Amino acid sequence: MMSSVTSRRGRHPLSAALSVLLLPAAAWAAPAAPSDDPALLDVIKVDAQRQPGKDIVSPTEAPASLVDAAALAARAPGAALIDNGAISGQVQYRGVFGPRVNVRIDGQGFESGGPNLMDPPLHYAPMGLIERLEIDRGIAPVSAGPGLGGGVNAVLKQSRFGADDSWQSTGELAAGGRSANDSYGLSGFAALSNDRVRLHAFALRERGDDIEFPGGTIRSSDHERDVWGFGSGVQTGDHEFRFSARRQDTGPTGNPPFAMDIRYFHTDFWSAGWTHHGERSMLFADVGYTDVEHAMNNFRARPITDPTRFRETYADARTLTGRLGWRQAQGADALEFGLDLRTARKDVRITNPNNASFFVDSLPDIAEERVGAYVEWQRPLGEWRSELGLRVDRSTADAGEAAVGTALPMGPRNLAAAFNARDRDLSYTTTDLVARFWLPGPQHTWRLSLARKSRVGGYVERFAWLPTEASGGLADGNTYVGDLGLEPEVAWIAEAGVDLQLGAGWARPTLWYRRIDDYIQGVPFDDTPGVIDTPVEMVSSMNGDPTPLRFANVDAQIHGVDVDFGYRFSKRWQLDGVASWVKGRRRDIDDDLYRLSPPSLRLGLSWLGEDWRWTLESQHYAEQDEVSQTNSELPSAGYSLFGLRADWILSPALQLQFGVENLTDHEYRPHLAGSNRVSGSDVALGERLPGAGRDAYLRVNWQW
Repeated sequence: MMSSVTSRRGRHPLSAALSVLLLPAAAWAAPAAPSDDPALLDVIKVDAQRQPGKDIVSPTEAPASLVDAAALAARAPGAALIDNGAISGQVQYRGVFGPRVNVRIDGQGFESGGPNLMDPPLHYAPMGLIERLEIDRGIAPVSAGPGLGGGVNAVLKQSRFGADDSWQSTGELAAGGRSANDSYGLSGFAALSNDRVRLHAFALRERGDDIEFPGGTIRSSDHERDVWGFGSGVQTGDHEFRFSARRQDTGPTGNPPFAMDIRYFHTDFWSAGWTHHGERSMLFADVGYTDVEHAMNNFRARPITDPTRFRETYADARTLTGRLGWRQAQGADALEFGLDLRTARKDVRITNPNNASFFVDSLPDIAEERVGAYVEWQRPLGEWRSELGLRVDRSTADAGEAAVGTALPMGPRNLAAAFNARDRDLSYTTTDLVARFWLPGPQHTWRLSLARKSRVGGYVERFAWLPTEASGGLADGNTYVGDLGLEPEVAWIAEAGVDLQLGAGWARPTLWYRRIDDYIQGVPFDDTPGVIDTPVEMVSSMNGDPTPLRFANVDAQIHGVDVDFGYRFSKRWQLDGVASWVKGRRRDIDDDLYRLSPPSLRLGLSWLGEDWRWTLESQHYAEQDEVSQTNSELPSAGYSLFGLRADWILSPALQLQFGVENLTDHEYRPHLAGSNRVSGSDVALGERLPGAGRDAYLRVNWQW
């Protein structure tokens, strides 16, 4: 579990040892001025360097059985995991998920390759390579980019400069495995540096079979992932230069909530940056490039025998990003200006490998571009302190012409012709405003935040002309079409809270509200759902869904409360926890929003020894019966889980973590898990997917 008490009242030896590993990455976070303001320096783990406006979550404070980085992010207050596969999880934060949450890796934003988000951004941040996750607390600053709420930045392990001109080397090797899917993971990291040059390289390999649960095996839930890369930095005088590159190959991986499984993702990341440090100012520039090649099919691990039903989809996404900024700070005042750019090109083609004449460009030659400018200002207002931000973005998008093979019937061919005849050049101007205020005190800090945040719809939401199950990761079994006339989403956000530190106890409750105009939601295609009287409904019915949905602008509101807390009973015993509650509804009709997390509570009771740390953790989820009728969402039952883990420092260089999750081998169905789409599994078709059964794990970590 996570602890602020430990960081304030003395550190456990395990935390002290692991903090040494965290310092290199902390020193190389995205350029930002440090701050001592309590409301901006929220640390919910034992041993992270504090960062402005962020919650810091470390892998060292979570069970070593976690593979998906989204599951690590879900341990933060207000966060939850949408489990779409072993390494395809999404982060839900205060009721929003998918592209509404601004997720980056080492500060670099990029477009996922899959139209169904089989590779959400944290797919590219394996747990074995993560130093920490930085979660924008509540409302992301305008400098982080657009988005409807908070954001997540995964900071990977990196090198740091040395103190003098002598060369020093550091490194880490780790190996682990878990029993629920007979999986293993191996990772290595090595760095060489002095006071002017730093170099590092890393590699990771992961393999896992199908997941076992108390009722049997979840078919097509295996995974494969390999990552390797390097980075470097040079500093001379007031100038600092950095460069990094990495390659990720995701092999055959199951995704039972989707109609297809991953065949491969071949992804390359490149980034470079420069910073000039003045006496009270900083000038910085960054550029990044990502290239994703993707294939998925429905026959690798699924019992499809009819050759006419074989499907394989090819997709790619290429993203170029750039940023130029200037920051000046003096005392409690800080001012930052910035310009940023993001361009992306995407393609999606559906094929039948048994028929060369069967192909369709469902999302053809999509081009998107966003150019933004922002200003942020921190300053005192009497006893209060403030952060004010303004962002303006100009976004454009267009699509090429859809092509359809001769083997397809006239229905899809007519839809393609209608799409090609439409004006597909789109443009938008959006404005974001953020105002944060906090009043520090000796035992409490009051917080208040107000914001206007916006998001332009994704390419599936706008350009999907063929009714398919591509939905940007909803995985609800419905078929969707897009709408070229979608307006950008606009969220009006308010939140208030207090940070309390009372002796050996602490708590950080926050109450928040989002009113979202033009929220993009699937709605019935027309006013007569179930009556097949349009070309789209005819094609969708041929594919098995007579009631397709279309993405449309609706009005919505989401509100909730979350808190993290803890109490140190004695030198050895500590209790901490996280509780979250969220509710979302449509404002235009009487319906709940789709796929919102149920109320949850996580508690951890820890015994802190000199070389040992034991934690008994419980997770409790209430039933969720406030579900979306529009999306045919089913309610779910509540459940409780228990786990036990231990951290053991065998020597300053060697650490061991082991434990058991789901101690009672309880069968449960997380509300945010998708429904099974794989026949021949021990989970019936259409049933909500269960979580893993009793799961023993072990991880060994060696540093030098």
